[in-house]
Amino acid sequence: MSWQTYVDEHLMCDIDGTGHHLNASAIIGHDGSVWAQSSSFPQFKPQEITGIMKDFDEPGHLAPTGLHLGGTKYMVIQGEPGAVIRGKKGSGGVTIKKTGQALVFGLYEEPVTPGQCNMVVERLGDYLIDQGL
Repeated sequence: MSWQTYVDEHLMCDIDGTGHHLNASAIIGHDGSVWAQSSSFPQFKPQEITGIMKDFDEPGHLAPTGLHLGGTKYMVIQGEPGAVIRGKKGSGGVTIKKTGQALVFGLYEEPVTPGQCNMVVERLGDYLIDQGL
């Protein structure tokens, strides 16, 4: 299965038959290289990925400045240190799951809930971890 298929079928999927979808998603290597992304995923800066990776290594690193992705600033909310970073902005937000080799991103807006985004992103992230990726 291609990385793009994971994005298209497992991240941008219909969530629990609700007809709702994430706004954007991507699988990005720890080095910032794009493995696959939805067409709606924001153009990000390399330093944004560097900051996210640093927060996984040093949980709390992004808390004072916020999480930046594609020039958008998200307030960092409780995640799982070293495993999941969550950010909120208005009625939307972002979930990032770290695997052995990649970062799985999901961006959402209402009516998708933070919990639904977490479920979609973390389910694929856990699968990739189980596959040694």
